Amino acid sequence: MEKQILLSPYKVGSLELKNRMVMAPMTRSRSNNEGNVATKLTAEYYAQRATAGLQITEGTFISPKAVGFINVPAIYTNEQVEGWKLVTEAVHNEGGKIFAQLWHVGRLSHPDLHNGELPHAPSAINPHSQAYTEKGFVDTVTPKEMTIEDIQQTIQDFKNAAANAVKAGFDGVELHAANGYLLHQFFVGASNQRTDEYGGSIENRARILFETLDALKGVIEYSQVGVRFNPSSHNVFGMQIDEVTIPTFEYIIKRLNDYGLAYIHLTEPFTDVANVPFAVTEVAKHFRPLYNGTLIINKGFNKETGTKIIEDGHADLVAFGVPFLANPDLVKRFEIDAPLNKPDQKTFYSIGTKGYLDYPALTA
Repeated sequence: MEKQILLSPYKVGSLELKNRMVMAPMTRSRSNNEGNVATKLTAEYYAQRATAGLQITEGTFISPKAVGFINVPAIYTNEQVEGWKLVTEAVHNEGGKIFAQLWHVGRLSHPDLHNGELPHAPSAINPHSQAYTEKGFVDTVTPKEMTIEDIQQTIQDFKNAAANAVKAGFDGVELHAANGYLLHQFFVGASNQRTDEYGGSIENRARILFETLDALKGVIEYSQVGVRFNPSSHNVFGMQIDEVTIPTFEYIIKRLNDYGLAYIHLTEPFTDVANVPFAVTEVAKHFRPLYNGTLIINKGFNKETGTKIIEDGHADLVAFGVPFLANPDLVKRFEIDAPLNKPDQKTFYSIGTKGYLDYPALTA
């Protein structure tokens, strides 16, 4: 019987992936310790799911200023690097491959997470969203507009985090430039109204991403770097699509052809944008012709739709989030067409093992 295309091997850079199923990054909030360190529980969680062709970790904060969520494992201290070593060793022992997603939330944070100080952002514009704090979800505030020095420090923070990821044994890193977080905030007019070299024109709005990539050159190979985008994000996380939004992402993605990255990771729209002017309703289909490298697509895929989008030539790999969360052996379940476990949404951001390590695998 012909092998399912989702289960066929695929090469990313120098990495030989067992299949085309990617475990999407998903915040799990299990690092409820003073240093926000990944623990043995974290290692077991990822090891359980190491049959994925590639795992991308939950977003890991690159600096204290990047924080926007409680109990998330970060990657800016030596202790945090040691915690992530537990994870990479456990995954590699199971034959898996794993990238660290490097995260700065920008304005999607709250002073309660920054000792009373305002979160940083391209411009002082409240996204009117929520941040997850010790008090639960709280409304965001108007952030502090970043100075040039703040931006340069953030670029250095991404570089340091990438170097730490290499020390921790990761196979690569993914820059989180999607879902309304800091890098995404620079790209979009609703969040970036700067008039200096980081605002205004498309080239200026994209500048921070390319300066960050240039900074990474000294610490990691580009073939070990991916970037995640959500081009049609609208009316969520403070993002709004205007006439320049999609052209900005087209410019960015075309230019990334020059970098020889591991991949770009795109997300289909979170909300219905069928009637939104200037939006793209089918992200993978739109951007596939613009990018010559590996393209991962995410958002709501199942076995059938994931198979179809690869067979149609719109993506090379498909990222599954909640299905991997609730099914540590998702690859096997797809292979034999077994039913899936039902996810328990109440435990997504809780602490401990419930809803984390206790989803059952198939029995013989």
